[in-house]
Amino acid sequence: MPKRTLRQFMLAQRRELSAEERKVSGDIIQQSFMAMPSFAKARIIALYSPVRGEVETQAVMMAALREGKIVLFPVVCGEQLSFISVAGPHDMTRGAFGISEPCHSGAAYSPDEADLIVIPGVAFDRFGKRVGFGKGYYDRALHALEGSGKLVGFCYDFQLVDEIVAEPHDVAVDTIITEKKVLNLRGYQ
Repeated sequence: MPKRTLRQFMLAQRRELSAEERKVSGDIIQQSFMAMPSFAKARIIALYSPVRGEVETQAVMMAALREGKIVLFPVVCGEQLSFISVAGPHDMTRGAFGISEPCHSGAAYSPDEADLIVIPGVAFDRFGKRVGFGKGYYDRALHALEGSGKLVGFCYDFQLVDEIVAEPHDVAVDTIITEKKVLNLRGYQ
């Protein structure tokens, strides 16, 4: 299925989820992530701000901050993503595309400084390939980290497909977490 068609189909499916279904599934996904040994060991974690029904990351942010971890969120700067630290939800404001992002008061980090980077997606396949909104921000920012064990995709189980026809610039994740399973695609935990 072409990416554009897959994107439209998955976004329609995601809109059909009730707020309760999103919350229950999102809580399970976040708990599974926080139970991973790599989360316990991580010092710096990059998250995303959910939009259009994406899996929540708030519980991860709050747990990480309580544990003294540095938490980063992306900020769109032109065609690139910058990663800025936050001390809590009060450091976030509505930014590009209506997405909540840091108010630029925190320190900037390069993606390779993060121990784990959680990435949203419209669809993922069982090899870690991903379809996003089609702007390529994550692909450009994280291309050098592909296969590093740092990239984790959050999605609902129905967003997993057998195969996505990827392009050379598309970045694959190392782990995919849904409400039903954790797929460690490259042996990282």
